[in-house]
Amino acid sequence: MAGGTGAGLVDGAGVAERFDPFGDAYQQDPPAALAEARRHQPVFYSPLLDMWVVTRYHDIKAALHDSRRFTAANALEPITPLGAEAREVLDGYGFAPGPVLVNEDPPRHLPRRKLLAPPLAAPEIEPLEGRIRDLVTGYIDAFADRGHADLIQDLVWEVPAVVGLLVAGVPEEYVAQARGYAVKMGLFTWGRPTGEHQREIADQVGRWWTLAGELVDLLRREKGTGWIPHAIEMQREHPDVISDNQLQNMMMSGLVAAHETTTNATANALKCLLTQRDAWTALCADPSAVPNAVEESLRHSTSVLCWRRRTRAAVTLGGVRIPAQSPVLLMIGSGNHDADVFPDPERFDIHRPNAKRHLSFGIGSHACLGAPLARLEMRIILEELTRRPPGLRLVPGTTFTYPPNASFHGPLQLPVEWD
Repeated sequence: MAGGTGAGLVDGAGVAERFDPFGDAYQQDPPAALAEARRHQPVFYSPLLDMWVVTRYHDIKAALHDSRRFTAANALEPITPLGAEAREVLDGYGFAPGPVLVNEDPPRHLPRRKLLAPPLAAPEIEPLEGRIRDLVTGYIDAFADRGHADLIQDLVWEVPAVVGLLVAGVPEEYVAQARGYAVKMGLFTWGRPTGEHQREIADQVGRWWTLAGELVDLLRREKGTGWIPHAIEMQREHPDVISDNQLQNMMMSGLVAAHETTTNATANALKCLLTQRDAWTALCADPSAVPNAVEESLRHSTSVLCWRRRTRAAVTLGGVRIPAQSPVLLMIGSGNHDADVFPDPERFDIHRPNAKRHLSFGIGSHACLGAPLARLEMRIILEELTRRPPGLRLVPGTTFTYPPNASFHGPLQLPVEWD
């Protein structure tokens, strides 16, 4: 195991022993929790996770680019190993997680990506702006006369779920059911559930697996529009490149990416803006700054704090030798606060000139296909909220809580009020 090699590299300051991605310090301020590591021990072995942790921007970028020395095969493995009872529950549903774009390597990865990418490209997504804006304004209409709202429950939880499922091609009558299952996948992959909770989540994941298969079959018969119908058509033309198992896994993992990450990214952006009132006031005065504010929010408070790779052979990263076949945790949220790339990184600056250099959508051949859609949704939501309701502000004394999740990160509540 990696632990036998890594233990001797833990320094006296105890960076590795203190690292706990499920602890309160990390949940409240993930980049700050790794500030000491960035300065003094940017690559270290975590005995808690039995993983090597990488905290600086250029090391993370190098690993994401290097498919020769790092494999993506472990990207979707549960960070908390499943117990025997949870595995038995999944086996009962015939759950068969297979490679999708996020966890496969060359040479298979690029041909499949080229076939699947077109419906999510920016030119295909931009015509959805009017429909998404109508959806957003409709949700705002529902609470605009109330004087108070929870922006998570009343807006940013709802919009990405509806948009993501519709872009995927899921019929509207299945949206609510599919959304409920898709949320469980984030905790399944990145959470730390107890044994009993693992069994409960495994049952929900199994049900989602079953529904995903049924939805693929439905879309194959009815030939709708959207990402999954496009993938089905690509399978007809290239059956050697896209399998039934991949379609079913795409339905599952794609909807998690479309919903939870965009919800959290938007919630984080609103939290940053509303807790730093000068930024919100400036944005309301000049909505043309919204696109760069979106990028700065993604940099400052990313919704995807970390991602994974595994070394194919022994490698040296950040001056530290990592053994072969070692799991590596790439701390994207920490890399986005690397002072060598982003001066004064803790400062939230909606006019930061290089904000878009963030790593929040990945980089290289595994860069997130859904980035144009996420950016569009975030921009529209911020634009509409800068218009109304007037005087929008956080409820005084608000404290923020987060789900115990090592990667998917966003506040559970965002209570606001206005006059």
